[in-house]
Amino acid sequence: MREPDPDRFSARQWPDWSFWTEGPDPRRGRVRSVVVNGVLMGFLAAWVVAIADSQFGPVRTRLVFAVLACYAVAYLLVLWFGPLALRRRRIAMVAVMFALGATPALILGSPAYLTGLTYAIATGLMLLPLRFSLLLGTGAALAQIAWMLVQNGVVAWGQVLTLVAVTAILGIVYALTFTIGHLRAAREQIRRMAVDQERQRVARDLHDVLGHSLSTMTLKLGLTRRILETSDDTAAALAEIRDLDDLCREALSDVRATVSDYRAVSLATEVAGARMALRAAGVHAELPAEADAAAPELQGVFGYVVREAVTNVLRHSDAQRCTVRIGRDWLEVADDGTVPAEVVPGHGLTGLAERMAAVSGSLEHGRGPHGGFRVLARGPATGGTA
Repeated sequence: MREPDPDRFSARQWPDWSFWTEGPDPRRGRVRSVVVNGVLMGFLAAWVVAIADSQFGPVRTRLVFAVLACYAVAYLLVLWFGPLALRRRRIAMVAVMFALGATPALILGSPAYLTGLTYAIATGLMLLPLRFSLLLGTGAALAQIAWMLVQNGVVAWGQVLTLVAVTAILGIVYALTFTIGHLRAAREQIRRMAVDQERQRVARDLHDVLGHSLSTMTLKLGLTRRILETSDDTAAALAEIRDLDDLCREALSDVRATVSDYRAVSLATEVAGARMALRAAGVHAELPAEADAAAPELQGVFGYVVREAVTNVLRHSDAQRCTVRIGRDWLEVADDGTVPAEVVPGHGLTGLAERMAAVSGSLEHGRGPHGGFRVLARGPATGGTA
């Protein structure tokens, strides 16, 4: 038998109380339920007093007291173990509760004591689909009315209303407990999702920022070293060092802005940075003179695409040429490098796909139509081909 799988308290579904096992103190909800319902069982204490003052005889009185004690203990045990039980066990628990709840009335021969089925019906409301619980409650009330009519010919409506009212109150308590518990669980899940999303955002942005900046710095440092080793052109070496200084400051600023979520990416800036990085790596760059061709709402995400795609060219490709083309709602970065038989997207391409999906766009990557590797980003309004 499968575990109860619904997540709502409805007429057709089995209530799922699994949220009681979640959180820092998983037993807190069950302990509270047992304590509150233990107090509500004070109604049985009035029975004990009434039965003790009645003339039912010592044997039947002791037997009824024993059954009531078992009934009370079983009710508390069902409250503790029932919400997390399988369906078959839930049905068995409710059946035992109804048997214990009806036994005092049968022993004493009085339909008035069928009011004790209140707690059995309450367990049904807690463990069974609502439609089954309502059928059980209606059946108990009709059985009490029929017994009264057969025995006395008169219905004690006060006792019947007591059964219905107390059962309704307990049912409302369970429904509210269920709803509040699921709201708390949902709030905790939303909090965890928000933390995870923020962690993913920071990780993705740091990967994009540092990956590109460090790759460009590595190329600049290599170029500076070669200049110093092969010539005495200190002016060229100093120019590269100044570029490195600017890159370090820019990377530091970008990291701080990324962590505080104040960083804004400019497509024009990224194109200019790509031109400098490709030139330092000795890759012939074909870049658009202006980046204004892209739609304003796509320039930010296209800037990330240029940054990551050019970084991949610098780090993973043996390309000699890199081409960047920009349309209003598309952007293409292609190179003439060697492409492996199987391209496994890393964190960078995965992050770009997530960014494009966030603006209802798409990202394609793989072998280009003329060889080499191509990254093609399409905005949501793409109507033509790149």
